[in-house]
Amino acid sequence: MDITPVVKRNSLQKRPFHARFFGQWDLQIMVIPGIIFLFIFAYIPIYGVLMAFQEFRIGDFPGMSQWVGLKHFTELITRDPKFPNLLRNTLMLGFLKLLINFPIPIIFAVFINELRHSSFKKSVQTISYLPHFISWVVAARLMIDFFSPDSGAVNEFLMWIGVIDKPISFFMRGEYYWGMAVVTDLWKEVGWNSIIFLAAIASIDPELYEAAEIDGASQVSKVWYITIASIRPTIVILLIITIGNLLNANFDQAYMLTNRMGNRMLLTYADVFDTYVLRVGIAQSRFSFAAAVGLFRAIINFALLLSANKLADRFGETSLF
Repeated sequence: MDITPVVKRNSLQKRPFHARFFGQWDLQIMVIPGIIFLFIFAYIPIYGVLMAFQEFRIGDFPGMSQWVGLKHFTELITRDPKFPNLLRNTLMLGFLKLLINFPIPIIFAVFINELRHSSFKKSVQTISYLPHFISWVVAARLMIDFFSPDSGAVNEFLMWIGVIDKPISFFMRGEYYWGMAVVTDLWKEVGWNSIIFLAAIASIDPELYEAAEIDGASQVSKVWYITIASIRPTIVILLIITIGNLLNANFDQAYMLTNRMGNRMLLTYADVFDTYVLRVGIAQSRFSFAAAVGLFRAIINFALLLSANKLADRFGETSLF
């Protein structure tokens, strides 16, 4: 048995940090741009969180404005009449996307994996990935035209099969918005979100399927007891991360599907924390209040992330930490 790689790895680990760092200078150079990017766009902006506890005015040096403590948080939760509606819309959209748009990419990945015709399989994968690369500016326009009551393909089809007698204005009635948000998000991201599950499925040992086939297991049994069981840790990790982003309601989607929040008929159902921050922060110049709204959402997301991770750990599942 050749133990040379093991000995070499152990000797490298015993070297001082600076020696290992400069010994891998080519790899370090590749990592440095990513570190700089994170530092500039993820760590430096954390200083701006102070605005949520201050009364920031244009011209103030960041962090040196008048300190007001929890004033903006109190105003948001107790005195802002829009808060209950914002919380309802954001939570409902988050829960609906979690219940519908999270499991469907898993099912889609399993379906792709079960396809045996290589050309058809690649075609389905390519077609499903394409919408992800379309910006919401274009995608929203496509969806509005597709569901339009004036010769839109969906209304034409529903009338042709006799489901409806007259066209429905899907994007002009608020009660349809949640469903439309879920459907359009699913159409745009189902293929892209399935990639990580396909990668996890590809790492499964083929001998497991061969052994199950010898034992006479059905195709459904192999999918459930081998495929799903093998990618279960990946599913749990992504579920935890998704729950931790429950209050991120996809600003681009909400902003464009409501015609830059200009469609007043959709506001009751479409207005979420992301769009509210834009309105109060930019349009009304209430920078500190908008920062408080954003921080409130981030705190709730963080609490949900910790709770989901704790539950996963308690039930013996794979957890983030």
